[in-house]
Amino acid sequence: MTTTFTAPIKPRVEDSFAITFAPLSLEEVYAKADAPANGAVVVMSGMVRNNTDGQPVVALEYQAYEPMAMRVFYQIAADIRTFWPDVQRVVIHHRIGRLQVGEISVLVAVGCPHRSEAFEACRYAIDTLKHNAPIWKKEHWQNGSTTWVSIGACEQNC
Repeated sequence: MTTTFTAPIKPRVEDSFAITFAPLSLEEVYAKADAPANGAVVVMSGMVRNNTDGQPVVALEYQAYEPMAMRVFYQIAADIRTFWPDVQRVVIHHRIGRLQVGEISVLVAVGCPHRSEAFEACRYAIDTLKHNAPIWKKEHWQNGSTTWVSIGACEQNC
């Protein structure tokens, strides 16, 4: 019996990927996605909102299996370049830890010569991240209770 392992995807030096406890910066992510050949940089900012299905939320807590999540980020960038070969830069940064309402939890940015491809690639990146990356969130409710959000919920709400 022979087992074949696929070589790990190596990130491109012009791309940027991070999983961090530190606050995320729109300016930093935009700058990392910018390049002279770009005609567009599309940035998607995911934030902690104050409610889920009408129930008051005071905070979210994110946990990640970082080595696998980073591999998912690298694969997303590789896929993007397969579907949209003109993409210049891909940036995916995600927070972990406890975040308060209004804080940015995820930033995805794509730099590309044309806006339509930049929008499509950015949408692909965030949707694929939400479905495939081993990143979990716990909602902290105003009444003091908490609920882990099921990965299956993504199938219904993404």
